[in-house]
Amino acid sequence: MASSRRWLFTITILAGSFLLFLVQPMVARMALPRLGGAPNVWNSAMLVYQALLLGGYAYAHFIGRFSLRTQGIVHVIVLALGGLTLPLALADIAPPAPGLEAFWVPWLFLLTVGPAFFAISAQAPLIQRWFAAHPEAGNPYPLYAASNLGSFGGLLTYPLLAEPLFSIGQQSLYWAIGYALLIVLVITAVMARSGVEAPVAAETAASEGEGDASTSWKTIGLWLALAAIPSGLMLSTTTFLTTDIMAMPLLWVIPLGLYLLSFSIAFAEKRAIAGVFVFIAPVILLVDGSIAMFAAGRADLLAAAASIILLFVVAVALHSKLYEHRPPPSQLTKFYLIMSAGGALGGLFTALIAPVVFDWTWEHPLLILGAAALLPLGAWRKLLGNRFSNPRIMLILLAVTVIIVFNASLAIFQSSLSQSQLTAGQWAALIGVLLIAMLLAARRWSYVLGCAAMLLSLGGLSNLQTSAEGMRERSYFGIYSLREEPDGDTLLMHGTTIHGVQRAGEEARRMPTAYYGRNSGVGRSLMMAETMFGANARVGVVGLGVGTLACYKQPGQDWTFFEIDPVVLDYSDNGQFTYLSDCAPDSPIVIGDARLELEEMQADSFDVLVIDAFSSDAIPLHLLTAEALDIYLRAIPDDGLLVMHISNNYIRLQPVIARLAESRGLTARLRSDGERQEDELFASSWVALSRDPARVEALASEGGWDELEDPEGPVWTDDYASILPYLVWENFL
Repeated sequence: MASSRRWLFTITILAGSFLLFLVQPMVARMALPRLGGAPNVWNSAMLVYQALLLGGYAYAHFIGRFSLRTQGIVHVIVLALGGLTLPLALADIAPPAPGLEAFWVPWLFLLTVGPAFFAISAQAPLIQRWFAAHPEAGNPYPLYAASNLGSFGGLLTYPLLAEPLFSIGQQSLYWAIGYALLIVLVITAVMARSGVEAPVAAETAASEGEGDASTSWKTIGLWLALAAIPSGLMLSTTTFLTTDIMAMPLLWVIPLGLYLLSFSIAFAEKRAIAGVFVFIAPVILLVDGSIAMFAAGRADLLAAAASIILLFVVAVALHSKLYEHRPPPSQLTKFYLIMSAGGALGGLFTALIAPVVFDWTWEHPLLILGAAALLPLGAWRKLLGNRFSNPRIMLILLAVTVIIVFNASLAIFQSSLSQSQLTAGQWAALIGVLLIAMLLAARRWSYVLGCAAMLLSLGGLSNLQTSAEGMRERSYFGIYSLREEPDGDTLLMHGTTIHGVQRAGEEARRMPTAYYGRNSGVGRSLMMAETMFGANARVGVVGLGVGTLACYKQPGQDWTFFEIDPVVLDYSDNGQFTYLSDCAPDSPIVIGDARLELEEMQADSFDVLVIDAFSSDAIPLHLLTAEALDIYLRAIPDDGLLVMHISNNYIRLQPVIARLAESRGLTARLRSDGERQEDELFASSWVALSRDPARVEALASEGGWDELEDPEGPVWTDDYASILPYLVWENFL
C-alpha cells in the first residue's frame, strides 16, 4: 500500500494558506489610492476575508459527501474558475456616499478578490480530509497548524519582501503564477489518493447521521464562541492599538500574524507548549488587560506590548481548548465550518456592529471579558480552590476580594490622572492588587467579576463618563473626543493625537494653535498668499480638523476645504469650534476623499493648496505618490504653491518628498518648528513646493526654511511604495 504522503499534503496546504494571506495585504495595498489608511479599512477587509473563508469551508463541507475523485474534479474546476479573475486588479465601482464606507469597502474587496480567495479558502479542510482518507494517515488536525504557519509566512512576506521589491502589477502577476502552481499541487494530491476513493465516500456517508447526532448544540455553541472571541479580539486589538495607543506603521499586521501563529501552537501534535500558554493565560489576561485599559489614550508602548501579548496568549489558550474539543476526522469539515462561522461572527461584531453601536472601542474590554468566561481555569481552580474546605467561607472571601480589587484599582487610577506615567509606588500598589486578584481564579464567576472590576476601575468608568457626557464621537475613520482644559481651552483628540486646539476668549479664539502657528510652514505660506497671488488668492485646504487654518483667510480670498469625515465637520457646524464660523463662514466644505474630489475639479482651481490629511502617525500613503502629486499640480497653476504637512515620529518623509519633487522638477523647502509646547503651539514640519522657483524662494527669503534631505529610493507610485526603508527604528522603542 502506498504511503500517506504527509509531506505532499503538508506542502499543498501550506502553499494555499501562504497565497491566501499574501493576497490580503496585497489587495489592501491596491485599494490605498481609493480608501486611504484608516484602521477600519483593514477591519473591513478582514471581515470580507472571514466571510469568504466561511463560504469556502461551507463548500468544502458540502462536497465532502462525494467520492474523493469527484471532490478533486469539482475543486480543480472551482480553482480554474477563480483563476479567470487573475491577475487581480481593483474593481471599478463608484465611490461611496458619505457615511456608507462600512458597507462600500467590503463590497469593493469582495468584487476584487472574491472568486480566487473563495477557491483557495476551501484548501485547509479539504486537504486535511483527503489526507485522513489514507488508513495510515493518523491525526489530520496538526495539518491545520501547518496551514496557519503558511498563513503567517505569507502575511510577513508581504511587507518584508513583496512590497519593497515588486510593484503592485508584478505582485499580482507572481501571485497568479503561484495560484497556477497550487492547482498543480492539488491535482497531485488528488492523484495520490486515487486508490482510496470508495472508503472516503463510504466513511462520509456512514458518518453523516452519526456525526450530526453526536454533536450537541452545546458543543456547537462552544466551538462558535471559542472561535469568535479570538477573531473579534484580533480585530479589536488592531482598532484599540491604532486608536488609543499609537498608530505606528505596520502595527496593523502584527495582531493578525499572531492570531494565525496561535493556531500553529494550539493545533500542534505535541501539546507541551500549548499547555504552558493555557496555564499562564488567566494571569496574562488579568494583568495585560488591566495595563492596556489603564494606558488607553496615553500613547504608551508598554500598553501596546501588553495588548499584543494578551491577544497572542489568550488566542493560543482558547484555540487549544477548541482543539481539545475537536470531533473525530469524519466530522472534520463540519468542525472547520462552524469554527469559520465563529471567526466571521467575531469579525462581524468588531468590524460592522461595534463602530455603529459604540462611541469608543468598547468591543475590546467586552471581548476580554468574553475570553475570561471561556479560558481554561482547571489548573488554577485546583491550585487555589482546594485551599478552601468550606464553600460558604470561600464565597464570602472571593466576594470581599472582588470589592477590594475594585476599590484599590480605582484609587490607583484616580491618583494617576494628572500623570503621564505611574510612579514606582503606584506600580508597586498595582502589582499588589493584581496578585490579590489572581486569587479570584479559584472560581469562574469570581474570575470574570475580578476582570470586570479591574477593567472598570482602571479606565472603564472614566470612559463611561466621557460617553455619558456626549464628549466623544465615532465614525468609520476614527474616534474623536472633546477635552475641556482648566483654562477654558478646547481640544479635539483623534485617538491619542491632538487634532486641534481652540483657546478661550473672544480675542484668543481666532489665533491659530497646535501645528498651525504663525511661525509654522503653513502659517508663513498662507500669510504670504496675498503678496504672492494678490488680494483674490484662491486657497484649497485638504483636511479640515477643527478649522484652525480658516483664520488665515483674508478679505477677498476664495477658500475651499476638503474633509473625508462628516463627523469632523460637525464639530465646527455645531459651534464647539468656531474657527470656520468666525473666519470663513461662507467657504465651501467638500466632503469626500480629497484626492478623488480634486481630480474631478477644474485645472488651476487654487493658487495655494495645503495637504494636511495625516491622522496621527499613520500616513495616508495614497496622498504621497507620484499620481497624487500630479493631481495636486493639476489643481494649481504653474506658479502655484503646494504646502504639505510631513510631521511623523516613525517615518522619514523628507527623502520621499525630495524624490517626488525631483521627479516633477519642483523646487522644495522645509520648515520645521522646534519642540515647542507652550501657548498651545506644537512642533511641526511643512514642505513648500512649486514648479516656479521664485515662489519658494520668496518664502525662503524670510529665513527659517531649509533644503530637504537628499532623495532616497525610487519614486513612490500607486503601483509601488514601501515605508520599510524609511522607518525610524529607534522611535519604536
